[in-house]
Amino acid sequence: MKNAIVIGAGFSGLSCATYLAKNGYQVRIIEKHNMPGGRARVYQNKGFTFDMGPSWYWMPDVFERFFNDFGYSANDFYELKRLDPSYRIFYGKDDFLDVPAGKEKMIHLFESIEKGSGEKLHRFLEDAEYKYKVGVKDLIYKPALSVFEFAQWSIIKDAFRLQLLKSYHKYLRDIFKEARLYPMLEFPIIFLGATPKKTPALYSLMNYGDMELGTWYPMGGMFEVVKAMEKLAISLGVEIMYNVEAERIETSGNQAKVVWAGGKAYDTDLVVASADYHHVEQSLLPSGKRNYSEKYWNSRDMSPSSLIFYIGINKKLKHFEHHTLFFHEDFQKHAAAIFEQPKWPEKPLIYTSVTSKTDTSAAPEGMDNLMVLIPVASGLKDTPEIRDKYFNLVVHQLEQITGQSIRDHIVFHKSYAHNDFENDYHAYKGNAFGLGNTLLQTAFMKPKIVNKKISNLFYTGQLTTPGPGVPPAIVSGKVVADYIISKEKKFR
Repeated sequence: MKNAIVIGAGFSGLSCATYLAKNGYQVRIIEKHNMPGGRARVYQNKGFTFDMGPSWYWMPDVFERFFNDFGYSANDFYELKRLDPSYRIFYGKDDFLDVPAGKEKMIHLFESIEKGSGEKLHRFLEDAEYKYKVGVKDLIYKPALSVFEFAQWSIIKDAFRLQLLKSYHKYLRDIFKEARLYPMLEFPIIFLGATPKKTPALYSLMNYGDMELGTWYPMGGMFEVVKAMEKLAISLGVEIMYNVEAERIETSGNQAKVVWAGGKAYDTDLVVASADYHHVEQSLLPSGKRNYSEKYWNSRDMSPSSLIFYIGINKKLKHFEHHTLFFHEDFQKHAAAIFEQPKWPEKPLIYTSVTSKTDTSAAPEGMDNLMVLIPVASGLKDTPEIRDKYFNLVVHQLEQITGQSIRDHIVFHKSYAHNDFENDYHAYKGNAFGLGNTLLQTAFMKPKIVNKKISNLFYTGQLTTPGPGVPPAIVSGKVVADYIISKEKKFR
């Protein structure tokens, strides 16, 4: 029985470990925190529960495929509820629209905003569905080590339809003319790590995931998914060691072993790094064994970081849905402050999650848990004074837009930003989501899952293929495990 060490118990690490264990590997995960999940850990205070990171349950088919691979369904581990409305968008005070669940309702909504756009949305979603089926059900499950993996005739002949060379920004504006429609179509793109102007129109597949596959919530929170994956891994024999951080990766020739727990080295047949790719290369490996230089990493287009506030409210909030997006300021100016001229935004857009609207276990009776997120550029200076400034700003804006007192009902609040991402996850430049999905950082142009100089070291997670987001992280773990297993069979 071959053994493997996986560094990190986030989604990609748990996924990879579970697939390896299913295929006969003896797997040990080491995790620096006292719980699994990585960015998807849970925070609790005074009876309030917050998902610390991911809060959108999109692409349910990817989760289902993962559990199906082990003979289960997601419903065997947690209860899923489809949100309706999927989310609310505020354009200003007393000016909002609710985005309904279901394609037909969406078509009716678009038609009510822009005459003729209902039929346009129908065709838009047909194209998005095609991209989703090609992208999610085929392309993202490739190891992306070579361009030739993508040289299938079916992909080549339909390359125009995939729209890799057209920007998402232009694609939308060639179809829809009413500016009010753009926020709901463009907001997923920011979290892919680039402006709509730099993101290929291929990623309209995200709109199919949103509008047709739906926005869901696992009762109990996103951490329920983490717990389900942890339970499944352990049932297959995976050992998880918490409060253990990798100190370095030692190499001998083209082999590697992991050192932790005060300098003790543990031999292993293979190592899978699910920790931050940059950190593993620059801090755990000797310079001669790295895939990429610091100059390379500094030239990458990073996804945004985030300034997050977890706030306990001693009343029920009005006018907030489970997910609420506040597009009360200029989207293009905020995007430019993230990607073009990185700085703290003067007039930030805001995303809020109040899971207690759906899940009464998330807050004490009669109260709400309010999570506020501002997407900001990676690599910014992060100080207590800056956090306080934005906390006061967003509380004031939320009060003005929703027409209610919030500040006087705050039980506690906790902030989370660049310094925390760096300290907790070794996140490069404090990024929150990974590399941006620009054209030149898509598929085989992402950092590779294999170490070119160490034959038994592999990488998984948001800084490699297929990219940022919870479903892609789960897929990343499978991709790496499948590659390792196929490689072993080839030389058996």
